[in-house]
Amino acid sequence: MKAVRYHDYGGPEVLGYEDAPIPEPGQGEILVRVHAAGVNPADRQIRAGLRFRREKPFAFIPGCEVSGVVERTGSEVTEFAVDDEVYGMTGFGGGYAEYVAVAAGKLGRKPASLDHVHAAALPVAALTAWDALFEVGGLAAGQKVLIHAAAGGVGHLAVQLAKWRGAQVIGTASAGNEAFLRQLGVDVFIDYRTTAFDSVVRDVDMVLDLIPREADAATDALARETMARSWAVLKHGGIQVSICANPPPGPDAAARGLRGAYAGAKPGRDLLNRIAGLVDDGTLKPTVGTILPLREARQAHELIQRGHTRGKIVLQIEAP
Repeated sequence: MKAVRYHDYGGPEVLGYEDAPIPEPGQGEILVRVHAAGVNPADRQIRAGLRFRREKPFAFIPGCEVSGVVERTGSEVTEFAVDDEVYGMTGFGGGYAEYVAVAAGKLGRKPASLDHVHAAALPVAALTAWDALFEVGGLAAGQKVLIHAAAGGVGHLAVQLAKWRGAQVIGTASAGNEAFLRQLGVDVFIDYRTTAFDSVVRDVDMVLDLIPREADAATDALARETMARSWAVLKHGGIQVSICANPPPGPDAAARGLRGAYAGAKPGRDLLNRIAGLVDDGTLKPTVGTILPLREARQAHELIQRGHTRGKIVLQIEAP
């Protein structure tokens, strides 16, 4: 098969489009014929050696979310059959390829209303937003949430899920994303480049911090500064949730009963199927900002490294 692999850690230039063996599914796994693979900040961090470093020599295929068709099932798989359309998480890699072997429990049935490109944009972002808002943050109807980087891959889905839950949503992003976010349901929009959010926001129940870390020095500094300033806008007993780092408590956090927590995507068939239902009933709509062929994975990583993307970047896999 064709796959994108790298044999050493580094920048986007280490990504190569090359031949690789088709993986053999285990007893509880599914061999998926991949139609599209989502691109995530975690892919960039793993490629740069910031997570899960392996000893050389190695040949690693990045990509942690896909949409495709069941090619073959392991002997213990009963939930899916050949030619079923599926989507989900692969783990920490394997998705940038024509085929990937995935544990059956990490896959759900692809939303019927989406093509594979848009389905591949969902798993990591939707599962992350769900975990942050509901499992960790406990967001409930009638509460108020401030979402930083609301137009990004996780952010634009978090906005829609928070509105579905019945929350009031305040979103920060650049001015060019205002119309996009208002269409998604943002109640209050803040251009972070011209308005200090902590000068206009007060008494929110939850802050969801989605600003990426380590993309570059300026973005990292902005992320740390934003996290520190966000404590001031929380009401007594509020929570700040980040998908990038565990928020260190502010100076008066204990006195005000404030909490900080980290959240991340937790793969699972039941939740993927529930998310697919929200997509098919019109509640949730993923936005794909950029579509590139698999062989252009290097360009995709350059884009995600610069940040400020709207929606998701997706690699489209040509038919084998």
